[in-house]
Amino acid sequence: MVLSKRSVFGTNIEMGFGFMVLVLVALLFSFSPICVFGEKHENPQNQKLRFDKNGEFKILQVADMHYANGKSTLCLNVLPSQNGSCSDLNTTSFVQRMILAEKPNLIVFTGDNIYGRDSSDSAKSMDAAFAPAIASNIPWVAVLGNHDQEGSLSREGVMKYIVGMKNTLSQFNPSEVHTIDGFGNYNLEVGGVEGTDFENKSVLNLYFIDSGDYSKVPSISGYDWIKPSQQLWFQRTSEKLQKAYKSGPMPQKNSAPGLAYFHIPLPEYASFDKSNFTGVKLEPDGNGISSAKVNSGFFATLVQAGDVKAVFTGHDHLNDFCGKLTGINLCYAGGFGYHAYGKAGWSRRSRVVVARLEKTPEGAWGDVKSINTWKRLDDQNFTQIDGQVLWSNSF
Repeated sequence: MVLSKRSVFGTNIEMGFGFMVLVLVALLFSFSPICVFGEKHENPQNQKLRFDKNGEFKILQVADMHYANGKSTLCLNVLPSQNGSCSDLNTTSFVQRMILAEKPNLIVFTGDNIYGRDSSDSAKSMDAAFAPAIASNIPWVAVLGNHDQEGSLSREGVMKYIVGMKNTLSQFNPSEVHTIDGFGNYNLEVGGVEGTDFENKSVLNLYFIDSGDYSKVPSISGYDWIKPSQQLWFQRTSEKLQKAYKSGPMPQKNSAPGLAYFHIPLPEYASFDKSNFTGVKLEPDGNGISSAKVNSGFFATLVQAGDVKAVFTGHDHLNDFCGKLTGINLCYAGGFGYHAYGKAGWSRRSRVVVARLEKTPEGAWGDVKSINTWKRLDDQNFTQIDGQVLWSNSF
């Protein structure tokens, strides 16, 4: 979001649990690759994403950390009594709490991961921002927002740095495409349970897209939009994945469900009011949605493709709703970072998505049965709210 929106609100920060080892290390922006979560995993860069033995695949979404310089970067919009103690390290602590509580299979950072304007060194800010994910040894990915590139690295430089970090499955851009707008357009396939007939099929497809930063057209102000080159890549990728899923081995009649992650919400997010979504829309500007002024038609592209069941964005920190339009859920995560604007009495939060498989007649794990979501608040009780079913194969 833009700087002018950052100081509008006051926030009652809930401190939550005490800081862990990584919080102390964050003071120096120096993190060792030690897993503090007591469980060893295969190096994510060498492993294929797949559903676990319980037939589940869980995704943790972290939106708008706005990380800067660690302990010296104070929180925004907090109570006067908290100004001296609340910092970026509260954001670090929240990431750690979410990982420990939810034990996700994948962590997705959906942009404005750092706040470039306030960062003294973009690379060090990213090292600190992503440190809990790296230390967990859980695969993680990131896309860019509109503030990541405002520091010491260009937008291209930020994405290249992310791709080179430990344990990430982030990609700079699809290798098979010579020309595409943005940095960080890629997809990941999630295989079925190992040892089942679906272990070599992608039963869940994940799309990550660079929604840009600001309009480059002089006559159009405001935020950027997803370009035709990106939409063409998405269309071709979706078609390829659907064709593979419907062919051998184990050919399926229907397409595997897909999920899409990017930063700036589509204009269609403005289609909802409190009567037809789950969550809240508290952004005060205009219609409460800070999308591009140009509708590039990507929502129509998603509808036409037919496989994406939900879209997840950040950007508008005070919106955390999910609403369904033409069969696609449009969801916010809600603001996560403490160096980002908030609202008094409204806890920072994170969104969790879990896909579950169904059992075959033989009792083995098959394809995806349902996709559910909920949010957790960074309050004293780490409250879970707004559980809902986003998609089911019985719909």
